[in-house]
Amino acid sequence: MNAHPDIPPAQWAHILSELRGIETREDVRILFAIESGSRAWGFASPDSDFDVRFVYVRPRDWYLSLKPGRDVIELPLVGDDDINGWDVKKALNLALKPNPVLLEWLSSPIKYMWDVGACAAISAFTQTITHNTTCRYHYMRMADLQRGTGEDIKLKRYFYALRAAMALRWIESRDDLPPMNFQDLMAGVKIPPAVTAEINRLLEIKTNTAELGSGPRISVLEDFLNAQITWAKAQPNIPPDMDLHKATRARADDLFREIIG
Repeated sequence: MNAHPDIPPAQWAHILSELRGIETREDVRILFAIESGSRAWGFASPDSDFDVRFVYVRPRDWYLSLKPGRDVIELPLVGDDDINGWDVKKALNLALKPNPVLLEWLSSPIKYMWDVGACAAISAFTQTITHNTTCRYHYMRMADLQRGTGEDIKLKRYFYALRAAMALRWIESRDDLPPMNFQDLMAGVKIPPAVTAEINRLLEIKTNTAELGSGPRISVLEDFLNAQITWAKAQPNIPPDMDLHKATRARADDLFREIIG
C-alpha cells in the first residue's frame, strides 16, 4: 500500500516494520492492517495514538489442533503505538453477528496492508448480512456511554458520541452501511446547521490542540444526541431469520476454508 498523507512517512515505515515482524514471529499472514482510531475517523489531535488493527491467518494445520489457540495478537503499548489484531476465524464469527467494528475496519481510509483478493471476498460476504438491528444497538450504546452524565463533559468525548449518533442517523435514512470517517458521515446525512457549526468549531480546536479539556454541555449537541438515541431505542428488534442465518454461516465456512487454503 502507498503511504497515506495523514501518517508521517517515518511512522508509516515503522508500522510496516512492526507488522512484518508480527508475521515472522507469529508465523501468520496479515490479510489487512488499517488505522482504526481518531486518525481514521477524521478528528485526530497532534498527540493522537496510532491505532493499528489487523486480521491475520495462520497455517491450515494450526486450525486442526485439538486445543484451540489464542485468536488475538496484541503488542505492548509503546509510545504512540497501539497495535493488535484478530485471527480470521474470530473475525468471520464476529461478522456473522454482525460486528460493526469489523465492518468499520474494512472501510478504513488508512490501509497499511491490504490483500486485495481476501479483502474483496470478506467485504462481499459482509455485504450479504443484514446489519441494521445489531449496528443500531452498537451505535446507540456507544453514543449513550460516551456522552456520559453530569453537568460537564470531556469535550473530546463529544466526538465519539457524535460519530455514533451520526451513524444512527445514517442507518435511519439510508440502506448502506455508515462509513468510518467522521467527515464522510457528516456529508452523507442531514444535520441541523447549528449542530454542524458547533461540530466544526470543536474540530478546529481539536486538530490544533493536544487536549480539549472539559466544559459545560453544549445544548445543540445534547439535543442531537438525545434525538438519535431516542429514535434508536424506539426501533423494533427484528429477530434473525434462522434459515437465512444457517445459509450465511455455511457461506462463512466456505470463505474461511478458502482463505486458510
